[in-house]
Amino acid sequence: MKNIKDFSLEKLKEEMKNLQEKAFRAEQIFQWLYQEKVKSFDEMTNLSLDLREKLKQNYTICNYNIIKKQESKDGTKKYLFDTLDGNAIETVLMQYHHGFSICISSQIGCKMGCKFCASTGIDFVRNLTTGEILEQIIAVEQDEKIRISNVVFMGIGEPLDNYENVVKAIKLINHPKGLNIGARHISISTSGLVPKIYQLAEENIQCTLSISLHATNNGKRSNMMPVNNSYPIEELLKACKDYIAKTNRRISFEYALAKDNNDNLEDAKELVKLLKGMLCHVNLIPINKIENGKFTKSSNENIMRFRDYLNDHGIVSTIRRELGSDIDAACGQLRRKNINKNS
Repeated sequence: MKNIKDFSLEKLKEEMKNLQEKAFRAEQIFQWLYQEKVKSFDEMTNLSLDLREKLKQNYTICNYNIIKKQESKDGTKKYLFDTLDGNAIETVLMQYHHGFSICISSQIGCKMGCKFCASTGIDFVRNLTTGEILEQIIAVEQDEKIRISNVVFMGIGEPLDNYENVVKAIKLINHPKGLNIGARHISISTSGLVPKIYQLAEENIQCTLSISLHATNNGKRSNMMPVNNSYPIEELLKACKDYIAKTNRRISFEYALAKDNNDNLEDAKELVKLLKGMLCHVNLIPINKIENGKFTKSSNENIMRFRDYLNDHGIVSTIRRELGSDIDAACGQLRRKNINKNS
């Protein structure tokens, strides 16, 4: 059956027409799904029994089951969700002074093979549908009885490799009759799929684009991120400049600091040269050590020295607060453990 959360409001109106129902029924269903966050069609009490029966026969609401939930001492919560087909994805809830942020997955597995990511070595299975992406937010809000204010596409998978479903999900997250979360509170991260960055620039979505950069030359970056062999740094930065020019939005460059690899002062100097004059921000990430991973976390002294050099030379830089390190917070770790346990 079709997942009813896969449909935009306009597409759902067409579905209602196919069921010989009035178009306004779609808006009622939207309210039940995204404002009331009901788990069954029977709860949609302002719909006729006949329409509710039609909905049950033709659609599913896609309610995720929680396989495992972990809570960190810092309040971060990590969910392993059953996607109802024998697969699992991860979602992380983080609390800040400004509200609740959620880090969501876009694929089951990942094709990118980044050497510092816990998703590496776990086979790619499939893309998540629009509704499956949305369900992560809804399921966490239902479980915690909260309202999420910020959404980050930085969980398992490469969001721009699932471009169509991710963009549709962003539009539903932002839609005033959908989840109604402001576009500027939505961040989408990419390892650097250059053609899709150009495409996203044309969408006119005011979300934040985060680029996983992690190195200042092609040799180091290709060693960490195989995607760089297809889209080297020069092409990536050209696409980023086009994105900034088209959207007038600041780009956030993610830079995971790995000991004795990309964390020395020479790397900081090269990063300043690369980014000078761009409307951007650098988010320095103390790298998570993963099982069988070749990279380890840089020292706190090196991380702070790196940050200070960037800031002193005109590149706004911050160190990402480490959250959930005691609950396998790096994307893919909890799913990896679940797969290993069941294999």
